[in-house]
Amino acid sequence: MIRSLSSLRFDLTSVRLFIATVEHGSITRAAEQQCVAVTAASRRIADLEAQFGLALFDRRPHGMVLTPAGRSLLTHARGLMQAVERMHSEAAAFAHGDKGTVRVAACTSAALQFLPEDLMRHRDAHPYVDIDLHEMSSLDVVKALVQGTVDIGIHEESLAPPPGFVVHAYRHDRLVLVVPAGHALAKRAEVDFAALLPYEFVALAEGTALAALIEREAAQHGAPLRLRVRTRSFDTMLSMIRAGMGVGLVPSGVAERIAADAEFAHVPVREAWAARRFVVCHGPAQDLPRSAAALVQSLVQAPPAPDAKPGLPKQ
Repeated sequence: MIRSLSSLRFDLTSVRLFIATVEHGSITRAAEQQCVAVTAASRRIADLEAQFGLALFDRRPHGMVLTPAGRSLLTHARGLMQAVERMHSEAAAFAHGDKGTVRVAACTSAALQFLPEDLMRHRDAHPYVDIDLHEMSSLDVVKALVQGTVDIGIHEESLAPPPGFVVHAYRHDRLVLVVPAGHALAKRAEVDFAALLPYEFVALAEGTALAALIEREAAQHGAPLRLRVRTRSFDTMLSMIRAGMGVGLVPSGVAERIAADAEFAHVPVREAWAARRFVVCHGPAQDLPRSAAALVQSLVQAPPAPDAKPGLPKQ
């Protein structure tokens, strides 16, 4: 009589012995292969048959021969072992950082300029790791890190990371003036910020690192910034500039990607403040999932980067 499913009690060693006995036609050789005593192996096969209430083998002088019931169960036994092997492989992949989902928050400038190529390179090395990418302002990236809603944050270096977090140098960019091709500043080889103050600006929304940087520079020049339009994205910002709503400062990589046509002119900003740096930030290394740690390593290998250091508020 076949027992109910809840009453079945057998382990993987018994399943392996069953398969090995089929392959060798002998309990003795199966026991040797599995490093089990012959008497113990024989008892395990007998227990397996007792639990199913079926004879799995015909015991013959020349060896063990499967019964029809045994042939049917052999398919399931092999499928079970293949499932166990897949489970083991998948668990090992998670353990070694080759599988999983990494939650990343990145400021818009980094997401547009650097992450497409960097994440593609990482995917080639770790094809079973998924990236859950959230694009936001640098300030919101730091908030997400503090709240623990992301594993890794990428933000503009001027924002102090949370105390105790780890910071790695990542990439850098440089701001350029973007104007319509027929604008009075379009033909200049480079420009100082003071030369821009008479013009109306199209800028990103308040709370972004880029907006704060531009407003800070205007304050240092003792002149109000003539803000005509604020937008939430570089795409909208450049559409406004194309329409003649004002001039704008954007990262050079962004200008090259989405304002490369002949309708725009890009003019480098001369001052040192126009060069910006970005960092990769995360919590204590021992708390970082392996898949996230592998992504951090991949990101910081892209540019020259100093050793990671604990993040401390800047003075």
